[in-house]
Amino acid sequence: MNLLLAEIAASQVGVREVGGNNNGAAIRDYQKATDLKPASWPWCAAFVDWCISEWLDKPGVREWLNLQSSTTEEWRPKTALAYGMIGWAKARPKTTIVLHDREWAKPGDIVVFDFSHVGIVESDSGYQIVTLEGNTNGRGERDSESGDGVWRKVRHKTLARNFIRIRPVSA
Repeated sequence: MNLLLAEIAASQVGVREVGGNNNGAAIRDYQKATDLKPASWPWCAAFVDWCISEWLDKPGVREWLNLQSSTTEEWRPKTALAYGMIGWAKARPKTTIVLHDREWAKPGDIVVFDFSHVGIVESDSGYQIVTLEGNTNGRGERDSESGDGVWRKVRHKTLARNFIRIRPVSA
């Protein structure tokens, strides 16, 4: 099921800002997945929130997660902060696990970077990860001045702070 999350993120590669920095209809859609009002603010976490929201609507995902005490809307992340993903995951120990950056990442894991940025893992070669990230650019920058879209990136694992793995509630 987590591979499906990576596929959803990959389907967005090529989406670009339109009409200025941190702007555009698709960017506003991503930002609507957070608790903040959409505006011209950095949207890397919003992209991950949106991907998870889309993933939860796919057939079989809700059943796989086996959520029993909350709805998917209550369960999913709505943070606009990269490091906020770690807090979200720690608050859901039955369905997520926060892994050290030395762990082997799997497709669909969320990667939180040391430089306050977040994305979704597509693959891990042991020393590099291929990620799907919003609010970055072809050079790999992610700040609000230079991030311009959704890109597939190759990054050294040493840049990762943590990986977050979503898993089903055990029966």
